[in-house]
Amino acid sequence: MFGAMQTSKSQFLDKARLAREERKGVKERERAATQIQALVRRFLCRCRLHRDIRKEVDDFFIASEAGPIKRNALSILKIARKLLFILGKDDKVRFEKLCRTILSSMEVENEPKVWYVSLALSKDLTIAWIKQIKDVLWISCEFLKTLKPDILQDNKLVTLYLTMLVTFTDTTTWKIVRGKGEAMKPALNRMCENIMGHLNQKGFYSVLQVVVYCILLTNGLVRSRPSLSKGTLTAIFTLSLRPVIAAHFSDNLLRSFLIHIMSVPAVVSHLNTLTPECMVTIQSHDLMRKFILFLSREEQCLDICVCLEGSHTLCLLGNLIQLGYLNVKVLELEACHFVKDLTDMLSYCQRYVSQKKSNLTHWHPVLGWFSQTVDYGYQDHFITLQCLWGVPVICTLFCDVLSKKLEIQEPTPPPPQPTTLQNNLPVKNLFKRAFQKSASVRNILKPIGGRRVDSAEVQKICSVCVLYQTALTTLTQIRLQILTGLTYLDDLLPKLWAFICELGPQGGLKLFLECLNNDTDESKCLLAMLMLFCDCSRHLITILDDIEVYEEQISFKMEELITISSFLNTFVYKMIWDGILENAKGERLDLFYSVHGWLMVLYERDCRRRFSPDEHWLRKDLKPSLLFQELEKGKKRAQLLLQYIPHVIPHKNRVLLFRNIVTKEKETLGLVETSSASPHVTHITIRRSRMLEDGYDQLRRLPVNSMKGVIRVKFVNDLGVDEAGIDQDGVFKEFLEEIIKKVFNPALNLFKTTSGTERLYPSPTSSIHENHLQLFEFVGKMLGKALYEGIVVDVPFAPFFLGQVLGHHHSTFSFIDELPSLDAEFYKNLTSIKRYDGDVSDLGLTLSYDEDVMGQLVCHELIPGGKTMAVTNENKISYIHLMAHFRMHTQIKEQTAAFIRGFRSIISQDWLHMFSTPEVQRLISGDNAEIDLDDLKKHTVYYGGFHSSHRVIIWLWDILSSDFTPEERAMFLKFVTSCSRPPLLGFAYLKPPFSIRCVEVSDDQDTGDTLGSVLRGFFTIRKKEPGGRLPTSSTCFNLLKLPNYSKKSILRDKLRYAISMNTGFELS
Repeated sequence: MFGAMQTSKSQFLDKARLAREERKGVKERERAATQIQALVRRFLCRCRLHRDIRKEVDDFFIASEAGPIKRNALSILKIARKLLFILGKDDKVRFEKLCRTILSSMEVENEPKVWYVSLALSKDLTIAWIKQIKDVLWISCEFLKTLKPDILQDNKLVTLYLTMLVTFTDTTTWKIVRGKGEAMKPALNRMCENIMGHLNQKGFYSVLQVVVYCILLTNGLVRSRPSLSKGTLTAIFTLSLRPVIAAHFSDNLLRSFLIHIMSVPAVVSHLNTLTPECMVTIQSHDLMRKFILFLSREEQCLDICVCLEGSHTLCLLGNLIQLGYLNVKVLELEACHFVKDLTDMLSYCQRYVSQKKSNLTHWHPVLGWFSQTVDYGYQDHFITLQCLWGVPVICTLFCDVLSKKLEIQEPTPPPPQPTTLQNNLPVKNLFKRAFQKSASVRNILKPIGGRRVDSAEVQKICSVCVLYQTALTTLTQIRLQILTGLTYLDDLLPKLWAFICELGPQGGLKLFLECLNNDTDESKCLLAMLMLFCDCSRHLITILDDIEVYEEQISFKMEELITISSFLNTFVYKMIWDGILENAKGERLDLFYSVHGWLMVLYERDCRRRFSPDEHWLRKDLKPSLLFQELEKGKKRAQLLLQYIPHVIPHKNRVLLFRNIVTKEKETLGLVETSSASPHVTHITIRRSRMLEDGYDQLRRLPVNSMKGVIRVKFVNDLGVDEAGIDQDGVFKEFLEEIIKKVFNPALNLFKTTSGTERLYPSPTSSIHENHLQLFEFVGKMLGKALYEGIVVDVPFAPFFLGQVLGHHHSTFSFIDELPSLDAEFYKNLTSIKRYDGDVSDLGLTLSYDEDVMGQLVCHELIPGGKTMAVTNENKISYIHLMAHFRMHTQIKEQTAAFIRGFRSIISQDWLHMFSTPEVQRLISGDNAEIDLDDLKKHTVYYGGFHSSHRVIIWLWDILSSDFTPEERAMFLKFVTSCSRPPLLGFAYLKPPFSIRCVEVSDDQDTGDTLGSVLRGFFTIRKKEPGGRLPTSSTCFNLLKLPNYSKKSILRDKLRYAISMNTGFELS
């Protein structure tokens, strides 16, 4: 019973709840329907209103266009108010017509009620009019952002909206201010200022920047025929400048103008080209000076840079530089502030790039790699930066240096210099021609001192040098362009050097050495000056060819180069030896590399073609014994000195050091005989008829350490019988000499000889040999083995090829300078093109090289597509360098790489780093000095009864010293050792030592010394008169086989005949 009552109650409550919810839902639906109806009615009403207003507006414009009736300003105000109320994206045409109507009203003559601006004078309508014109102008700005001037219709709209902005932001064109209205002009001007203030608050400059970027650059001025008219560009510039002028050049407006307008790429260049009137405006308002002074405040400059970031800061920088380029007078007056501004901005860019480097970086055409994305459409406009190193700006900034008059003195010819085989020209003749060419020489050879470093003039030049040095380190991708611009004026660098020489009480060197130990701003500026001088001078001397350096003496005289090189040599030596380089970081390290780079350029030049006196590069205060002791102890300064300036050490000491390094390595590798162990010996068997093939097959696969070790050779004759004799280094020497003689024979076509000088370099057509690259690697190993063992071989290499073997970089000179060592006639022809006064294109040359390869004409393109590109006056310098690079590098690249691979497997590149190219040639082929007979006599061993007091021996030395010429003595040395030059360290290092043996019979009957033969030789007892026999030699043992002649005259004649016939190369 109770259960049934409970169930009915629950059902009743559920029904009641459902009923409530249904009533609530009905009410909500009714309310929603009412709201929807209201919204629809409101929407429909609004649509009807908009439609009615649009119809009214359209009727207004149709009526205006149809008849001559002139609408008064009030009607324009009312219709404009309605249009602005309903303005949407479909009303662009109506807004355009409104703007045209407003502008038309402003052009009517003598009807003030028609002028739209007349409403500004009505007390009741002034506020409404100002609000309306503000809205109209801002809408015009927003429409400007969406237009593309390359479309004809959009181009017209750009002109329309700009005209609206120009007309109503200045009273100049208002007819109402003419005549009696002149008294109202101040009030109307304030009204215009109010309008501009409103636009500025809304972001007027940001809009203009977008307009300039999107319209002027991307779609306008970048075209060969700009789609914008001169008047349009003038309007944009005028609009951007009006707020600045109205605000009396306040800091806020100058800041906005610099950030939004002056940061547009190349805007000054475009203004100068298309609208010179704008440049007149800039000058009349003295804008450049105002910009410079505004940026001279460090906090303002930093604020601008931070707002713009990297690329846009560079654009601002370029525009300021071009303003200075075009306004030299202002630049002269504000040079100090101008230099400071540019330096600060470049320093910011440098810091910005270093902070933004990451794994996800972008390539920037000026700054290099950093993380800010780059719009490549603007990169061509970075050309405005080039004005900084243009002649007008350089002449202005360096005016104190360039105005210096270089003193003149009568020349005093230097003492005659000894010539060397490496010199293309005797130094004596070089100086003679130099002094004949110039009747006077600049007297700036020695540091003279006397100029105070704290003077305004010195401070200014230092700041200018800091600017350009900062540009070099910041604008890394156009560094070469900057250096080329700075070296364009021939007298800038010599005058800057003269300026450096005058600094301090005792001249430049002492001052700069003191600066190294100081960390003051003054010291940094002075060192920046030295660094800039070194960088520019290095670049200049690198791009000048030998004729321009040695004969024409462009920029620097020979005497100046001698003085400069002495200064640099001392400076670098002090930095190393005084321990400054060990702890150098940042700017100090950059300074060292700069000075060292310039020093090595001069040293390389001097090595190839001498200009310095004897012992010029040596440091007399450096004791080789002390240096070697410190090297043994592993002292850092000694290692750095050997790494960077080994030329300050006498050559023979370096050769001795090289031999010691080799000896130590042999000991380390266990290649030296000791009391407890014997080195591993590699035995090879060589057929005389196939010496090269057998040597190649058996040695090319040997491990490096085995190649460096002892190699014993056993020769087999044509009958396959082993030849008698035991190799104690002599037979291997013979084998090595014969191998080298064969592989370097031009007939084999592995190597060719240069025209004229007969020096060796890889043959470009060596590929006729199937395994030519493996052969080159083998040849490199064999030459390295000869050098490793101290065996002198008479192999004269072309300097350009030897330089590549040593790994010398061509940053120190151009390929064109090395070309005479390959083909002097070809070099002459190329330089004639460089100096050709007419149109080079008339010669019919292309950027290609035609070569006759075994009867077939092969065309090599110097650059891709080069055979279709004509050589012109603009690219002739590139053509010359490309041609030289092809002949000396590209053509033999693979052969050279293979040779180097083999050579360096035996001789470490670090070992030869201490030698110049000519010095390595001497290391390979012996000293080119005259033979020291006393040294040879002192280290001679006698056999077969001969001794130092024997009459034949006395005759021999007398003949060599008194009767033979130096050329004949060289032939004698080649006769007995296979090389015409003595060892670099003297005959004590000749291995095996030179020996003379008394022989009684011919070589084929010679069985060696016996007791009887020795006694007969000692007591001058002859079996028979040997007058019919010639002296012979065994070059593998450096052995002279001399018959016991009865007369001195016979000995002289027979020896002279033997050495002239090269009989010494007969195998014994």
